[in-house]
Amino acid sequence: MPRAAKPVLLLLPGLMCDAGIWREQIAALAAAHDVRVPDFFALDSIEAMAAAALAMAEGPLDVAGHSMGGRVAMQMAVMAPERLDRIALMDTGAHPVVEGEAEKRQALLDIGDRLGMDGVVSAWLPPMVAPDALNDAALMDDLEQLVRRADVGVLKRQTRALLGRADGFAQLKAIRCPAAFIVGDQDVWSPPEQHRQMQALVPGSTLTVIADCGHMAPAERPEAVTEALLQWLAQA
Repeated sequence: MPRAAKPVLLLLPGLMCDAGIWREQIAALAAAHDVRVPDFFALDSIEAMAAAALAMAEGPLDVAGHSMGGRVAMQMAVMAPERLDRIALMDTGAHPVVEGEAEKRQALLDIGDRLGMDGVVSAWLPPMVAPDALNDAALMDDLEQLVRRADVGVLKRQTRALLGRADGFAQLKAIRCPAAFIVGDQDVWSPPEQHRQMQALVPGSTLTVIADCGHMAPAERPEAVTEALLQWLAQA
């Protein structure tokens, strides 16, 4: 008999990130899964990103989203719930736009306009990792190169998308497939307590808090993230 096709696993990147944020997970999971990573650089709405991800394959999908990618995954669960076999949400959030958020995001755009990606990397990246990670030269070099593959135009489009996002709490309540929440214990942008609140809205979901890890979990603690994803993928 012909061998069954591998299940399709979509790994959705976050703000200013591409497939590089998932490099270690792609290598670890590709033997058993058809791993695909969408490119969101040209898109400026969460809905368009979700549509682009859904168009990458036909049939059922396992979907894991990091940061902004988690917002996209939740949108996919609303747009095509019958397509998602599993959903994993990592270092992300569900709250709608809060007071003052637009101004804070505009401040980073202003830095980009004045100083280009050098300024963006210097201002945005350090708070995204655990404090100890700042001393890991190889990791920080990888992350800086990752962010520099974007440009200020990408940041502007994706900021527009995030400021136009839907209420994720309502989207979470619609999830009926096996769901996992994964977060670094030192993620100050999307902290563990936020993920506990999100998990409470999805019956039967799991929560994994990764030690010594900030917001950029797939790169900071790749082995722990891969193990959490393997456990999620094994859920019935």
